Amino acid sequence: MITLVVMAAGMGSRFGGLKQIESIGEYGESIADYSIFDARRAGFTKVVFVIKREIEEVFREKVFDRISKNIESEMVFQEIDDIPAGFDSSERMKPWGTGHAIICCKKNIEGNFAVVNADDFYGYGAFLGLSGFLTDPENTPDTARYCMAGYRLDRTLTENGTVARGICVADENGYLTSVEELTKIKPLGDKIVNVNDDSSLTELDPGAISSMNAWGFTRRVFGELEEGFAEFLRDKKNDPKAEYYLSYAVGDMLLNKKAAVKVLPCEEKWYGFTYREDLGTVKNAIREMINDGKYPKNLWE
Repeated sequence: MITLVVMAAGMGSRFGGLKQIESIGEYGESIADYSIFDARRAGFTKVVFVIKREIEEVFREKVFDRISKNIESEMVFQEIDDIPAGFDSSERMKPWGTGHAIICCKKNIEGNFAVVNADDFYGYGAFLGLSGFLTDPENTPDTARYCMAGYRLDRTLTENGTVARGICVADENGYLTSVEELTKIKPLGDKIVNVNDDSSLTELDPGAISSMNAWGFTRRVFGELEEGFAEFLRDKKNDPKAEYYLSYAVGDMLLNKKAAVKVLPCEEKWYGFTYREDLGTVKNAIREMINDGKYPKNLWE
């Protein structure tokens, strides 16, 4: 059994609403519906959604009830007070980040699993690659061999503003050596740039490996994440807005030689709606894929 963890606790501040429940298909399907449809046909057998408790009712109505009829599904709440003993969450107002979201799933996962965002369209190729890696007999639950779907940067952008991406470097054998989080990437004419904190621009390689938070892990990762989260809490206890990002946690594992992460090249085009203006683009792309026969018109019929 391999499980898909879908992170759906974000509040969509730039989008202006709950992106994870937004309808993009003709029968009310969300982006998560398409990811899970692809994951199921790639061999995944279970889905775990990580959500905020406050959105349970609407998420169940708009997404969960439909998907749970087609694949084994569970919901996990990312709670602010779900932290190790000895730490205080009383002043915390927002979730602790994607690394913490995965820790919350520990009791719901048996074996190897993949992680994706609820509001990103990854394409079938990404899930096929993740499934192939996670079902490799060499990747037993106690090994620290993980994987990441790597997209071309120029296939992950929006024309409506800046995006945050993990820009990755891999060695000659295809293993990840570093991840640099850049938070204001945008197309500029025929170039791609990052807007730095001092407003200067750094030109980026269009073919750079970009992380879209599509990871594959064994259960061994939970111990590393818990240890890293405790260290994060010690270091950031006075910063109520700091978040324990999954990409940062993986970067620390690489730095400390506690994991090996295989980059799985993915030629799919990413779609998502960082901004409200992106919604039409995503709907049109889905409609074209339906017309091309890549998806049925009624996804779960």
